[in-house]
Amino acid sequence: MALRVCVTGAAGQIAYSLLYSVAKGDVFGKDQPIILTLLDIAPMMEVLKGVVMELQDCALPILQEVIATADEREAFTDIDVAMLVGAMPRREGMERKDLLKANAKIFQSQGKSLDQYAKKTVKVVVVGNPANTNALIAMKCAPSIPKENFSCLTRLDQNRAKSQIAGKCSVPTSAVKNVTIWGNHSSTQFPDAMHAVVVKDGKDLKATEAVNDDAWLKGDFITTVQKRGAAVIAARKLSSAMSAAKAICDHVRDWVQGTPDGEWVSMGVISDGNSYGVPEGLIYSFPVKLSGGKWTIVDGLSIDAFAREKMDLTAKELAEERDAAFEFIGN
Repeated sequence: MALRVCVTGAAGQIAYSLLYSVAKGDVFGKDQPIILTLLDIAPMMEVLKGVVMELQDCALPILQEVIATADEREAFTDIDVAMLVGAMPRREGMERKDLLKANAKIFQSQGKSLDQYAKKTVKVVVVGNPANTNALIAMKCAPSIPKENFSCLTRLDQNRAKSQIAGKCSVPTSAVKNVTIWGNHSSTQFPDAMHAVVVKDGKDLKATEAVNDDAWLKGDFITTVQKRGAAVIAARKLSSAMSAAKAICDHVRDWVQGTPDGEWVSMGVISDGNSYGVPEGLIYSFPVKLSGGKWTIVDGLSIDAFAREKMDLTAKELAEERDAAFEFIGN
């Protein structure tokens, strides 16, 4: 049975890196047949036609069909997974509220279409920024789909954080586990290494011990991860595409296939019922374990005063974003 996977913003940069990985089996497995539905706006259909040609020319064994469309109904009908990559980018002179307003309308429409046409079991990951708030809008506009089925991408931030710690400790990234991203996918996010583990010389060490530089962990480490997207744009004159696509693959693969015992990953999920004092009604990034296609927030991690302040700051920003966005969609 083929999985129906929808990618929005499919003519864009991130999708160009993402589609090949999905279609060759990196996410759902090498033997899982895939039908791709590619959604973009009408002016991008000619570009999208070229993307479809390239996917065909890859001659990928599991890719059964590719459907390119500007119609949400056609894109979302009976889908199993939605990767909502497309969003209005922030343009020069645009204030954050302008970006919120434009994207609130997009994700209101997509949420309603998911509610109407997608499977009720659909898994949704929102990538388009502001990702947390866009995910919340889509969730609110799809009341017949469980809240737990909506998420936003903070795996890119986690991968960035892992890479920073691995470099500092002179180990491969595979030796770094359980780095957490708390809160918003924005410059207020809190990359937290206090519960992370580094495998060095065959031993599991606390990251704080392996790094052995508290000032760095509470300073440059955090700001480097927070500002990494802007640094990539400054250097490349384009936003992160390859690394974002890889992170989307990681996010969905773990959601579907599960996380290893004793390990967790970061996902933006609904904050209802969390044990960390984060206000309810937000899509907030937490440490989660994944099994059987479901996520659970990792409980019982100690939160010191430094972490508490950072977690509250990013929650405050998310509450403000939510309130502004809901005004735009009249909720």
